[in-house]
Amino acid sequence: MNAILALEDGSVFHGEGFGARASACGEVCFNTSMTGYQEILTDPSYKGQIVTMTYPLIGNYGVNEVDVESWRPHAAGFVIRELSPVVSNWRADFSLAEYLERNGIPGIQGIDTRALTKKLRVRGALNGFISTEGVSDAEAVRRAREFVFVGVDYVKEVTHPQAFRWDEKDEQSASFKLAVGNHTANARNLRAPLPPADIPIVAYDFGMKYNILRRLRQHGFRVQVVPATTPAAEAMKHNPAGIFLSNGPGDPAALGYAVRAVSDLVKSGVPIFGICLGHQILGQAVGGKTFKLKFGHRGANQPVKDLESGKVEITSQNHGFAVDAKSLPPDVAVNRVNLNDQTVEGMRHRTKPIFCVQYHPEASPGPHDSAPLFAEFRKLIEKQP
Repeated sequence: MNAILALEDGSVFHGEGFGARASACGEVCFNTSMTGYQEILTDPSYKGQIVTMTYPLIGNYGVNEVDVESWRPHAAGFVIRELSPVVSNWRADFSLAEYLERNGIPGIQGIDTRALTKKLRVRGALNGFISTEGVSDAEAVRRAREFVFVGVDYVKEVTHPQAFRWDEKDEQSASFKLAVGNHTANARNLRAPLPPADIPIVAYDFGMKYNILRRLRQHGFRVQVVPATTPAAEAMKHNPAGIFLSNGPGDPAALGYAVRAVSDLVKSGVPIFGICLGHQILGQAVGGKTFKLKFGHRGANQPVKDLESGKVEITSQNHGFAVDAKSLPPDVAVNRVNLNDQTVEGMRHRTKPIFCVQYHPEASPGPHDSAPLFAEFRKLIEKQP
């Protein structure tokens, strides 16, 4: 089937459709990762966005039912240069095209993704429209121009509506263990042992990736997940030793209810760790402001410098907004910066047990330079009287 991608500036790209026969609007963004398209598609942070992969060949290892980051894919559309005609991985359950079709997501291949990415880098992020339903160029451009992304609350669309305990039976959190030698058990189910879950925490779900929950459990946390709209007083009824603030989609300035809840939690003195959108919400809760980046940081190769240790981490990132360093109060220190554009990548409160990062230390499939931050959160809690 034929497919079209139109941008609000009037640009139109024609290609071959795959996935679902459907149409969708979204902010068009690009991701520079070579692998991890399944995790990208199922990351709730991509709600309301049409994702372009800069790596030219996508889909070669298929999609499986295990390595998902949420209950369904959330990207509005998927744009690639070439769809692999072969799926060659023993863990695959579907091809990429089958997976998108099952979930109602349109895809387009065969377009010049280099030209599209360059346009987004020069002009900045653009709203777009993707369709595999035979829509005309004029209609596609009109739909792209009508779409609104900034200022919209997408968090309420992806957060779990009810509170729940993560992995009470310890069936979902253990790390995958590669089979070596002769094993009678199904190699797909080999897992490393988990430590006792001896530290209770509350995790705010603003659009949380499952691998964050897996990592928290792997570090001995007993995780109570609460919806994004949960007031601070309600969260504290669970008697948490710490609070975790998750990633999520969209404009952080549209989340006044979350900022108010986190502001109350900051005043309570409970240890807090935030990631991505959680970092941006925390920045606002302590008095700072956020702003929209020109084209965002999305990929698995973003260099971040730890200003306290001098070390550089290669990180996985997915965000289109950032915290304004100049807006932060004196009692909040910027302790990590992006080496490409010097934007804020991490903060630490000077007097309270609070820290956060803009990137993803739980990154799956990687990199794993920042994985020790979960252990740092545990140590921070253990230090408290």
